[in-house]
Amino acid sequence: MRILASLAASTLVGFARALTGVRAIWEGCAPEDVQRVYYGNHSSHGDFVLIWSSLPRPIRRRTRPVAGSDYWLQGALRRYIATRVIDAVLIDRAGTTREQDPIAVLAQAVDDGVSLIVFPEGTRNTTDAVLLPFKSGIYRLALARPHLEFVPVWIENLNRVMPKGEVVPIPLLCTTTFGEPLRLAADETKEAFIERSRNALLALAPRVAQ
Repeated sequence: MRILASLAASTLVGFARALTGVRAIWEGCAPEDVQRVYYGNHSSHGDFVLIWSSLPRPIRRRTRPVAGSDYWLQGALRRYIATRVIDAVLIDRAGTTREQDPIAVLAQAVDDGVSLIVFPEGTRNTTDAVLLPFKSGIYRLALARPHLEFVPVWIENLNRVMPKGEVVPIPLLCTTTFGEPLRLAADETKEAFIERSRNALLALAPRVAQ
């Protein structure tokens, strides 16, 4: 099963790269094999695949995307991809039914030694806004594990490759731009950290998008 999952992961990465021609731009840091939280803008269900595919293989093996269980556990194919292929950290986004605090789940994954891919907007951005307001989860994770590096990653063009409501992707060149890592500063407030991390991501967006 592990061999099949590994082959499926390689196939997924190869497909993503072939479809999008994704080019990783390490603008603010190098692709080092250190524990990090990569956080990006969110406009498509394929966003995590593009960031994941942009990482060198040794780093990708130790990096787990964070995804909503309400979506990724629906249907056998989604469940297989989430649990076997990408080994996603699945969280329950429905506050009325959840049994575990999502931050506790992420903190445990961090304690297990992996890096994470998260999307602080909390949902896909289908508006005309460049970036939605960030939820508080990114601050809560930074507060729980202050040693973590948070690396902003701007994804360009994927929303045009996989437009909402379309079944067949449209081949188009994409980029993932990795910015400078940041950490929670001593005594930094939730509002200040959220604003600083959001501005760091916005700074990587193309000028035409801003």
